[in-house]
Amino acid sequence: MQTKLLVEYLKNYRGRPLKLMEVCGTHTAALYRSGLRNLLPAGIKLLSGPGCPVCVTPTAYIDKLVALSLQPGTCVLSFGDMLAVPGSKASLLSARAQGGHCDFFYQPEDVLARAAREPETTFVLAAVGFETTAPVWAALAATVLAQGLTNIKFLTALKTMPQVLDELCRTADIDGFLCPGHVAVITGSESFRPLAERYHKPMVVAGFTPELLAAALCRLVRAASQNEAGLWNEYSTFVKPEGNAKAQALLRQVFAPGPASWRGLMVLPASGLYLQGPYAKLDAGSHGLDADQIPAGCSCGAVLTGQLTSRECPLFGTACTPSHPVGACMVSSEGSCRIVYEEQG
Repeated sequence: MQTKLLVEYLKNYRGRPLKLMEVCGTHTAALYRSGLRNLLPAGIKLLSGPGCPVCVTPTAYIDKLVALSLQPGTCVLSFGDMLAVPGSKASLLSARAQGGHCDFFYQPEDVLARAAREPETTFVLAAVGFETTAPVWAALAATVLAQGLTNIKFLTALKTMPQVLDELCRTADIDGFLCPGHVAVITGSESFRPLAERYHKPMVVAGFTPELLAAALCRLVRAASQNEAGLWNEYSTFVKPEGNAKAQALLRQVFAPGPASWRGLMVLPASGLYLQGPYAKLDAGSHGLDADQIPAGCSCGAVLTGQLTSRECPLFGTACTPSHPVGACMVSSEGSCRIVYEEQG
């Protein structure tokens, strides 16, 4: 009954026009699959932000992976989505067709076992993600160092959310944000409060079930419609104000912050995580991968910052499809263009 009332509130909203943004690729998918997005009236425009780690990885990083895959005795390992992301000239998949060595893996244990079986091969891991997966990469780096493995390296494109949210608050015309629940499990809900207060915006940490999303959306709509700033945690079962202290300590031990390029956006100071101290010797050349040669006509940057919706990109569904992606947003299962394309089909 409670969820039904929340849905009715959203459907019948007649307040001032609102532009809201979810900043999590899993939220984007869940909002479509639950039908909640389609229930929103014309007065509520819900945009998809830069919450897909694959989507915000710059072309220079992909180009570096491609070059490494073509080196003799080197094999690039990645999660599946990354293989098809286009760089400035090629993707890992097209590099493999040219004789490059790359493959996907499911979990860190796979990497350790394969490195042990093939000591003559140097394995470069495409370490991509936000605060959600960064502790997994940190733990793997710590294991590699502790075991003295010399044939595993990391090319990192790890990014942190507060900096890009700060940029969106400062430059984008957004009335309020659904904050990423998985990220908040690690960082804590309070990590978003300074932004809410600095920019006088409502921010709501959201879960992923239809019930939790409906509750978070209602909270956000009510606050935004009344120009009420603040932070609300609608995922309190899993997200604590202080976050996961153990994971945070591991991140500080293994990584140091530095500037990072966000595909289609810009280089944001202190928004990247880089191996530091004794772990730095495991790095495969992650620093300075800032170049971002976006293909002509691709609107990924505008989509990720809420300036356009996926359907408003001139390449969407014609020149750019999941089988022939021009932009990274059409590749990942968390990319807004891929989600919208599959939802409409």
